Amino acid sequence: MIPQAIIALKRDGEPIPAAALRAFVLDYARGDVPDYQMAAFAMATCVNGMSFEEISALTQAMMDSGETLDFGDLSRIAVDKHSTGGIGDKVSLVLAPLAAACGVVVPMISGRGLGLTGGTLDKLESIPGYRTDLSSAEFRQVVNDCGCAITGQTDRLAPADKKLYALRDVTGTVPSIPLITASILCKKLAAGVQCLVLDVKCGSGSFMKTEAEARELAETMVEVGTRSGCRVEALVTEMNRPLGRTVGNALEVAEVVRTLRGEGPSDLVEIALGVGAGMIVVDEVGTDDEERRALLANDLCSGRAFDVFLKMVELQGGDPTFVESPEKLPSAATVESLSSPTSGYVTGVDAAKVGRAAFILGAGRTRREDNVDFAVGVSDLKQVGEPVAKGDSLASIHANATEHLEEARVLLGSSFLIDSSRSEPAALIKEKITNLNLSFDSFSA
Repeated sequence: MIPQAIIALKRDGEPIPAAALRAFVLDYARGDVPDYQMAAFAMATCVNGMSFEEISALTQAMMDSGETLDFGDLSRIAVDKHSTGGIGDKVSLVLAPLAAACGVVVPMISGRGLGLTGGTLDKLESIPGYRTDLSSAEFRQVVNDCGCAITGQTDRLAPADKKLYALRDVTGTVPSIPLITASILCKKLAAGVQCLVLDVKCGSGSFMKTEAEARELAETMVEVGTRSGCRVEALVTEMNRPLGRTVGNALEVAEVVRTLRGEGPSDLVEIALGVGAGMIVVDEVGTDDEERRALLANDLCSGRAFDVFLKMVELQGGDPTFVESPEKLPSAATVESLSSPTSGYVTGVDAAKVGRAAFILGAGRTRREDNVDFAVGVSDLKQVGEPVAKGDSLASIHANATEHLEEARVLLGSSFLIDSSRSEPAALIKEKITNLNLSFDSFSA
C-alpha cells in the first residue's frame, strides 16, 4: 500500500493490515517515507488510536528496523524495568545492580531527561568518565562481566523509533498511548529482554496525571508485550510527591549509593523492592513477591548490589572513587536551606513544583541538545508525615547560577503543605497489572 493510503485508513479509523503497517515503518526507517507523511500518520494515530493487533505490528516493525540482541547464551534470564518518569526517580540505578546480584542479567537501554523528569543517563554521566554510548559488543561484554549495564540507544537499535520519537516531540503527538507503547517496548525487545516490569507513574510529577490514565497505559503495554513473547507486568505507582529526598543528577547518584549501602529512604526502597520482585523470576530465588522482596532487601543490606554497581561503573569507564566516596561528585557553589514558615506536619510535597525548581536551577533541559548542570538540584527533602518546627529546614537548594535562585526558592517553598494534624502518605504502589487482569481487546484514543 502507498503511504497515503495507510494514512487515510488511520485517519478514517479503519484497521491497517499488519503487513502494510510493517512495510510503512521499515520504509520510514530507510528514508523512503518522508517525515511529513509519518507526522500525518502519528497525528491520525493520536486522534483515532490503534487496536492491540496494530500496536503489536507497529512494535515488531520498529524493533526489526535495526539490530536485535540476544542474551540467551548467558544461561541467565535477561530482565529489565522501565519507568514512565517522575521527579526524583532513580530506581533504575538501584535496580539494575540489585537484580543482577540476585541472579538475572539486566541489559538496560535508558534515556535522557526532557523537561521536568530526570534521565537515567544524565544521572550516570555525573560520574566522571561514565560512558553511555556503548557499542552493542561493549554493551554485551559489560552485561556478561557484571550482570548489568546501563547505556543509551544506539543508532542501530530500533532506528525507526529514534526517528519517530524526535518527530512526535515536535508535532504534538507525544501523548498517544499506542505510540508510547510501541516506543518503549520496541527498544526493550530489541535489547533481548525476556521479562519486563513497568513502573507506570501517576500524579502531578508524571506524564500520566490520573490513576485511570496510568492504568490504561499499563494495560496496553502489558498486553502488547505479552503478545510479543515477553513476560510483562506493571505497577501503577504514585508520583504526586518526589521519590526519595533528592532531585538532581549528582545528588540522586549519591542517594543511590546510600541506598545500595542499605541506607536509602523508605519510599525509594519500597518502589525498588516492589518492582524488583517482578524482575528476579528464576526458580532459586523464591516463589512469591514477599520472598523475593526479602531476598532483594538482603542484597541491599549485605552490600552485594553496591559491589555490582561499582563494577558496572568501572567497566563503563566511570571513576569508581566517585561511587566509593560520593561526596566527590559534582557539587554546587551555593547550598542554602529552605526554612519552614510554621510548625506542624508535612501533609504534601508537590512533585511538579519540586521538579520545576530543580529544572530552572539547571538540572534539566528544554531541548535534547542542551547541557545539564550535574551539581544543582534539591536535597534533604522533608517527606509527607514528618514533623517540622518553625525555622526547621524543609529542603536544601543547590545552585551554581544565582539569577534563578529566588524563583526556585519560591517554587520550592510553595510545594510544601504543612498542617497541625499529621496525615499518612498515600500508598506508593496503587495496583499490579498482569495479562491475567486484562478483559478488553483493543485500545482507542
